[in-house]
Order: sequence, then C-alpha cells, then structure tokens
Amino acid sequence: MMGGDTSYHASRLTCSAPASLPGSSITVMLGDMGMTQMMGGTAPVGARMMLRAFPATVPSGLVSLVAENVGWRTHELVILPLAAGAAAGQLVPGSDGKVAEAGTLGEASTPCGAGAGDGIRSGSASWTTVTLAPGRYELICNLPNHYADGMHQEIVVTG
Repeated sequence: MMGGDTSYHASRLTCSAPASLPGSSITVMLGDMGMTQMMGGTAPVGARMMLRAFPATVPSGLVSLVAENVGWRTHELVILPLAAGAAAGQLVPGSDGKVAEAGTLGEASTPCGAGAGDGIRSGSASWTTVTLAPGRYELICNLPNHYADGMHQEIVVTG
C-alpha cells in the first residue's frame, strides 16, 4: 500500500541495502498498479506508476539513494540534474519511450546490488552513492514509458 492507495502492488523485499551506506540517505519507493504478475520493464503509456523519495531534501555532499521496487514490473533509478526553471516531469520521451539521460549523475539498477545493471526486479533493492552539490535534481525510472507514466520526482540538495 502506497500513500493510502491500496491498488498498488506491494512486493515484500527479498533483499535490502547495507545498513551503513555513506552520507545522507534517501529511500526511493518504485511501484506500479494494475498488474497481476511480475513483468519486464516495458509498460504501456497510461499505466499507473509511482516513484516516491523520502526525504526529498538532503544536505550537499555524499548521498546514498536506496531504490526499493515494491511493484510488479522491473524498474530503475537514474539521477539527473534539473535545469534552472525546469520542473520534474517536463522531459519529453523519445520514440523508444525513454528520456535523454544527458548529465546522468548515477544509477541504481542492479537487483540486490549497487550501481547500474539490467533493472531492479520486483521485490529487490538497489543502491548508489553520489556526491551532490546544492541544487535541484530529478529522480527518474527511464525504462520504456515509465517516465511518461509518472515515475519522476524532484529532490532538493541544500548548501
């Protein structure tokens, strides 16, 4: 159950990040709804998905992001700088259903492991530690159509 919406699937996590990751910590819940079985990453446009970061504000420096996939589909977490005046959710997906990852600062997409991989399977966690300067960043899932389906959130890094 996410944010009071009982229609989201809630997979029990089979693994978790190490307890002692460096720096500030952000937990990112990745989820979807309307599924009846585990599936790959491609989703139809219009599927209901969510990406929620807690907390959404952290101090600058080392930040460890832990992505927990409690949904049915495979997901990932990508960290992008957010341009001045831009808001999360404004990037335009290409014909492949993905947004440009120019300036990517890090990725968590290895099931039960750190860093980039093939995607976080249902019930798995992945993590990454990055150094973030003060500013605004957008956390996204960039598997086909996931961004368009709502998997993005702004975080603020304070000085």
